[in-house]
Parts: sequence; C-alpha cells; structure tokens
Amino acid sequence: MGLGNIVKNVAGSYLNKTISRLKGAGIPQGESRIINAQAKWSGRNDTKDWRVKLTIPQGSPLEGHFFNNNDLLKPLQEYNGFFFPLTPSMIIQHSANYNALSQTHSNYPFQAYQNSQIDQMNIIGEFPVQNSEDAKYWVATVNFLRTVTKMFFGKEQDYKGNPPPILHLSGYGDHMFDKVPVIAQSFNVELRSDHDYISTKQMHGSIKGLSPDEQNTLLSSPQTWAPTLSTVSVGVVPVYSRESLTKFSLQEFARGNMRGGEQIGFI
Repeated sequence: MGLGNIVKNVAGSYLNKTISRLKGAGIPQGESRIINAQAKWSGRNDTKDWRVKLTIPQGSPLEGHFFNNNDLLKPLQEYNGFFFPLTPSMIIQHSANYNALSQTHSNYPFQAYQNSQIDQMNIIGEFPVQNSEDAKYWVATVNFLRTVTKMFFGKEQDYKGNPPPILHLSGYGDHMFDKVPVIAQSFNVELRSDHDYISTKQMHGSIKGLSPDEQNTLLSSPQTWAPTLSTVSVGVVPVYSRESLTKFSLQEFARGNMRGGEQIGFI
C-alpha cells in the first residue's frame, strides 16, 4: 500500500470517528458541515459606555470655568473629565460600625449600631501613551487631577473660598457607579525610569495655512514629555448633601432605583 493510501485511510478513520461522536450526541451533521464550517465574530449590540470616568457634573457652571478656551484641558472637554483608557483595578469597602456594650455576667457583648459608611475607594489604572495625541490626553488628565484637588483661592473671583469641586464617578454600568458624587482626596502618578517618553505640545489644529508669526506662536507653545506607560491612582470618597440624604430609601436602594440620572447616585 502506498504512502498516499495510508494517509487517506488514517484521515478517513478519524473523520468517521468524529461523525460517530456527533451522531451519538444527536447533532445533525454531514461531511460537508464539518469541512465547510466557518468561525465568525459576533458583535455586541450594547453600545453603552461603561468605562470608569471622573467628570465635572453635566450642567455645572464649572464646565465652562475649566474647559472653555483651555488648550491644556481640551482633550477632556468631550466628557467634562477623563476616563481610564484601560480597565482599572478598584478597591471598595463598605462598613457598618457597631459599639460593643459589655454586660455584667455575660459571655457576649451587645452590638449597638452606630452608623454605616463607604471608605475611600482607590482606582488604580495604567495609562499607555503611543503617540502625541495620547500624550496630550495624559498631560490633560494629570492637570485635571491637580486642579480638582485644590480649592478656589488667591486671584479667583467667581468661586473664591470654595472647596475643590465635587465630581461624578461613573463606570461598569447602571448598577455599579452611575454619576456617584465624589470628592478626590488624593492621586498618585508613577513616572517610571525604564520607559520611553513622548514629546507633545498642548496646541490644537494644523499650522498649514497660518502666517509665519502664527506658526511660530504655535510651535513655541509649552512642551511636555509623557511616559509611554504609567500608573495613575485616584482615591475618591462619596459625598452627599443633607438634602439628598433625606431622599434615601433602603427599599428603593435594594431595588436598584437609587442610582444616577434623575436620582442621586447612592452606592
């Protein structure tokens, strides 16, 4: 028997075994089904943005205060803030606090409920930078976090004396974080020594068609170097006004109705 016949017999044997297994499983089949089968990608119909974002609340007067005529923060203007380009790690802790009341001649103390709270939530994500546009976004993100951790002070006229702004935290869909009001208590940016850095200028638009003076103005704008990969971590704490707390309902909360949109983003 030639080598070609041996190969043909072996292949036919494996094919027959495969068909037998399919028949035993009750799956309709035929030789053509196996040979002509094709793998296809199935697309997602859900287009909801579930990325983790920290933004200035929509409709707030601070939208224009921070973003209008601001080339440095312009990459963030579409969302009124920034989102983590890669899915971050989040550490969330809910606490119910009790006071232990010791009783005379008792083996166990009574637990007197005091209050509940949500501790600081840490959001830790990596920021990859592959080109000058990514670098602009990275620089804008760092400056945004610098800004929202400072009060209105000094020469500030409109909001002088006010504390840092309240942000909205969103991410992971409707029943995780939906416009949760938070304050940014801290943030860290890791600038690593073992990564390359990409140069960028916070200018927008092309120099084509501009006069020599206008071109020089754009080209002489401040220059910044962004790392190709860095870690950004932000510590946020939910904050609610007394008025919003009066609208809380534990029953509605259990049903998932105390979220963002027209409601307060309780978590």
